[in-house]
Amino acid sequence: MVTARAAATFEPVGRSVASARGFVRDTLQGWGFSEVVDDAVVLVSELVTNAVVHAGTAAEVTCLRDEAGIRIEVADRYPKRTVPLYDGTYTNGAGAPGEDPAFEVGPAELEREGGRGLLLCAALATRWGVDYTPTRKRVWFRLDLPARAAGTRFAGPQVPDRLLPAADSAVLVAVVRVDSEGVVTGWNQDAEQLFSLPAAEVLGKPLSGFAAWPQTPGTGLGLEEALRLSRWEGSYGVRCGDGRTIPVYGSHLRVRDSEGVASTVCLLVRDLERAVLQSPFRGQPLDGIAGGAQHDSAGSPTSFDAFIGSPAPDDLDGLLQRTVERARDMLDGDAAYLLLATDDETELEVRASCGLPSGRQRFARVPVEACAGRYGSARLPAVHDDLTDQQGAVPLLTGTGLRSVVTVPLKVEGRLTGSLGVAAQATGQYRNEDALRLQFAADRIALAVESARLTELERLRRGSLSFLVEASDLLAGTLERDQTLALMAQMTVPTLAAWCAVYTISEHSSPELAFVLHEDEDQIDGLRELLARIPPPEPLNLPGARDWRAPAEEAHDAAMRVSLRSLGRGGTTRPTPGSGPATALATAATVGGETVVLPLVARNRVIGMLTLGKAADEKFRREILELAEDLSRRAALALDNARLYSERTAISRALQRSLLPPDLPKIPGVEVEVIYRAAGEGNEVGGDFYDVFTIREGTYGFAIGDVCGTGPEAASVTGLARHSLRLLAREGLSAPEVLKRLNAAILDEGARSRFLTLLYGEMTPRQDGTVELRSVCAGHPLPLRLKQDGTVSAAAEPQPLLGVIEDLELVEETFVLDPGDVLLCVTDGITERREGSRMLGDDGLAEVLSGCTGLTAGAVAARVLRAVERFAPEPASDDMAILALRVPTP
Repeated sequence: MVTARAAATFEPVGRSVASARGFVRDTLQGWGFSEVVDDAVVLVSELVTNAVVHAGTAAEVTCLRDEAGIRIEVADRYPKRTVPLYDGTYTNGAGAPGEDPAFEVGPAELEREGGRGLLLCAALATRWGVDYTPTRKRVWFRLDLPARAAGTRFAGPQVPDRLLPAADSAVLVAVVRVDSEGVVTGWNQDAEQLFSLPAAEVLGKPLSGFAAWPQTPGTGLGLEEALRLSRWEGSYGVRCGDGRTIPVYGSHLRVRDSEGVASTVCLLVRDLERAVLQSPFRGQPLDGIAGGAQHDSAGSPTSFDAFIGSPAPDDLDGLLQRTVERARDMLDGDAAYLLLATDDETELEVRASCGLPSGRQRFARVPVEACAGRYGSARLPAVHDDLTDQQGAVPLLTGTGLRSVVTVPLKVEGRLTGSLGVAAQATGQYRNEDALRLQFAADRIALAVESARLTELERLRRGSLSFLVEASDLLAGTLERDQTLALMAQMTVPTLAAWCAVYTISEHSSPELAFVLHEDEDQIDGLRELLARIPPPEPLNLPGARDWRAPAEEAHDAAMRVSLRSLGRGGTTRPTPGSGPATALATAATVGGETVVLPLVARNRVIGMLTLGKAADEKFRREILELAEDLSRRAALALDNARLYSERTAISRALQRSLLPPDLPKIPGVEVEVIYRAAGEGNEVGGDFYDVFTIREGTYGFAIGDVCGTGPEAASVTGLARHSLRLLAREGLSAPEVLKRLNAAILDEGARSRFLTLLYGEMTPRQDGTVELRSVCAGHPLPLRLKQDGTVSAAAEPQPLLGVIEDLELVEETFVLDPGDVLLCVTDGITERREGSRMLGDDGLAEVLSGCTGLTAGAVAARVLRAVERFAPEPASDDMAILALRVPTP
């Protein structure tokens, strides 16, 4: 009777084979059938390979569970039949020969399969067979569970007490329940005591906020993915309420309640007490492998699979972690670690460890020469009887309490690729024979480790290239200084670092803290205050990242000072908010890891510094630092470009302001309103201009013009025109004479001259409430006059523009504005507003103005601008100026 069923379909691509293996492994582990996991995974791997690789169809994998064992079916869409052969010596295990001929397969047919799937089924499965339909073929096999001793799931041998795993007097087992969204729904008393966090502060919050899970791009398994697996075991960190991060060993089991809702139960203990929860390794102990594994004369396994176990982890992190755990168990050690060499073989980087403090677990770097032991080189095996007698011999183990250690190199084709070490708390634990056993194991895994490392490096390089391309696009998309600083920080946190601080350096000034970001938003203010209290790093123009210890030291000192003050109060005085020991420790934890400084160099000048930091006891890996260095170069250029753009914009705006009148005079009997809109982002000067000024008592001049082009050349003509108009008009010259002399001045500029359209006039308010105007329209859009009855007409005739010919014939035109009349003067940015092939034009502007009867000058100008903006959805591509003059009614 089937009691459980799980099924999945896999696409016809190569990676589906690994996915199918993982699906079967997780399913059987979740059902508690670890005894048959290895055989089932091997069989499914071969059968799915036949389907997706050889047959080229999708593979459907179904796992069926009953009380006595499991049945797994692999179906594909390639229903090719073969002629069943029978030689009287072989059946598929379904019964006696000839009893079920549909499933009889002879050796010749097995050979013609082209794969090992059916051969392996015959060798490993209790029963197996093949079903055909017109559209699909299904291969199935059954694995019976081995007999289990009554009441016993697993039993280990008797060992002396001194070899038992160490544990505290009170072993705390934290039970944490997490729902399908990753939110904590259960937190027992042991969890409260172990992590110094009451349940009220944890329940309802995501587990990711407390788990210190490795977040290196492109490597490892994320917390969210791990919580979705049917079963998971491993080590990570948990951030405690007192600011510490302690390493734990966790066993996660995904379950469902009576209503079918899935959740994950997490059992957590201190990592040093992992033996309480750790499942026994599949296979036999390494010190006496039974069941056919071959050994050399030294007693070491002679194959990679015998040491690592089958199936081997697919990723580098899993492979390295499995290696150190097996090495520790093989030599009965208290801790083990594995370091990988850098490309130049000058440093070794910690990539996996077990039994060591969290700060020694990931990416700590050790010089190769510092790893030399009894044999004088890290490239040879070494045994240390007592590290207290050899201070600094193994820097990685300093202060851990481990006394004896054996280390062996990992080599590929004679090149040092890494180092594997096993350590114990007792002295004299290891001999040369142990080093030889460990070396044999290292030799068998070295090639697999190097191959996985190169694969990881290639993946990281591809990821780094994509990251830099995206970062370059983002940085190139802004020329705002503050936005550039924010982008720099957001691209590094949390992808590259736990926190980031950007210092900027102005000319002849000291570094200034410009931006701070932390992956935990609640820590940003405390981090900013901490960095503000310490001197900034020295701005050195040196390539690469350099260490900066000041933040961690200041944070530690501040935490100690707060703790001492708290003890001095004897608990009788309530500390001020944000100054308690827990807060100080939490701040110290945020910057307690490695901190590096990268100079921001642009155009051979240090313009700032990019500071990256890790949380407590964490290190940067070399590839991340190289990526950060590449990013800093791009960020420095973007920041300098933003600075130059800001300076240029400020200069342009200042020059533009100088080309426009600072204020407008108050003219009795006339309402005056001006609206000016510059196109673009203010990075150009010149173009349109306007002016209203006093010529003499009772007479006022007005002008609106447009210089051809933009930039410095246009700006020079703009400034010349506006200031010349005021000077010439105040000399008492008529409007035509003023424009003739301005035309001569423009032509005198020679190659710098630009033609200019200009509407210039003089207005004189009269006692009867009317206003007399005398004007010349030199190539400019004609001014429009709006009368009280709503009629709109041109108030001038077109005449030649300025800056083109020497002898101009200009005529002054005179007209009178009655009370309620409006004179509207605009530049061509108004009349030439376009949407596709449509243009607003003079007629469109006249139509807009005709609806402005009775409005004030300000309302008229605002309505015209609104109509122009609504004419087309795109931003204006030309400057726009509007000058409205209105004679108010009595």
